[in-house]
Amino acid sequence: GRPAGESSVGELLEGIYRRLYTHFGPQHWWPGETPEEIAVGAILTQNTNWQNVAKAIANLKDAGCLSLKAIAEMDGEWLKALIRPAGYYNVKAQRLQGFAISLLKTYPEGLQQLFGQGLDEARSFLLSLKGIGPETADSILLYAGGLPTFVVDAYTIRVLQRHSIIDDEAGYQEVQELFMDHLPQDVELFNEFHALFVALGKNHCRKRRPLCEGCPLEGI
Repeated sequence: GRPAGESSVGELLEGIYRRLYTHFGPQHWWPGETPEEIAVGAILTQNTNWQNVAKAIANLKDAGCLSLKAIAEMDGEWLKALIRPAGYYNVKAQRLQGFAISLLKTYPEGLQQLFGQGLDEARSFLLSLKGIGPETADSILLYAGGLPTFVVDAYTIRVLQRHSIIDDEAGYQEVQELFMDHLPQDVELFNEFHALFVALGKNHCRKRRPLCEGCPLEGI
């Protein structure tokens, strides 16, 4: 990465944010009416796109099963059938049901009780569950819980590597700390910034054949 002092890293990140926000506008993330719906979506969206997840969530809603209590208690085969559009439905049904059962066992009042433990404790609990990695855990904490944690995904890493802000070996935690240590702990900022990286990754900073011309980060 580039050598930079504390303040200049913060300034660089804030400059990136301003350029992306000016270019793409607010992204209105995360789609979901309730914290439970957002948490379910975060687990279902692993290795698939949101259109497929939206179909699976609609199925759960239509069946009256879009609550952690219903998911914890429902027949596993029925759950697989409902979430089938999200792909990998065998694995995802196990993850989703495991998540719901473990959460309600430890926090009988559900997600709000979990979030009430504070960021560090809630994050440790989520990461202890099978099939929940840092990106899924942080999505749940930020978007469902309104807790200030930065969600890192492949788009974020790709953009930062291509602009030599991080090196090729940088892992999730290192990238997350870059944002958490140099930006204000602001839930709305973290929410919007992550979504803007996704917009940039889809529209310009694509894995193959990136569209560098007209990229809002040209020259950074």
